[in-house]
Amino acid sequence: MNSMTPLVRSFVAHFGEMGSRWGINRTVGQIYALIFVSPRPLNADEIAERLEFSRSNVSMGLKELQAWRLVKLRHLSGDRREYFEAPSDAWEIFRTLAEERRRREIEPTLSMLRNALLEEPTQEEDRIAQERMKGMHDLIELMTTWFDDVQRMDAQTLAQLMKMGSRVGKLLEYTGKLRPQSALPR
Repeated sequence: MNSMTPLVRSFVAHFGEMGSRWGINRTVGQIYALIFVSPRPLNADEIAERLEFSRSNVSMGLKELQAWRLVKLRHLSGDRREYFEAPSDAWEIFRTLAEERRRREIEPTLSMLRNALLEEPTQEEDRIAQERMKGMHDLIELMTTWFDDVQRMDAQTLAQLMKMGSRVGKLLEYTGKLRPQSALPR
């Protein structure tokens, strides 16, 4: 990891280690971290040199990051190489990640649950399974609707909402819109 400051080197190394916990490999995490903190767009050769990765690993990592819409391709005037940059706004990154996870994970699950709930249960075991699937479906649908509402909020409003934390529940209890925890169905 040559030509990086100790601060950047530490960030890139940590992001690589965390990548596996977030469902991406170490290399992709490090590539993203380097692009994210870079003050200017980087080309694949620069990324490979700084991270001491093979050019083919960098190319594969960049394709994955583009598929997740986490990096954008740029062309610089007078240069034939492709350059990559990441949004600097953390809220934009969060929204992109949330949208991609929804598209890749939530929507296929909802589709499967909808299909399963359309089937006519032939045994008591299937009826019980469908009841539980219905609860899961309803929760995911509710979360998806909430997610759509949150995605339309501007960053400042979203930050204020998040800072409210548990006070939101207290506010809803106060206005009579939230049943006390003990009254929730089981």
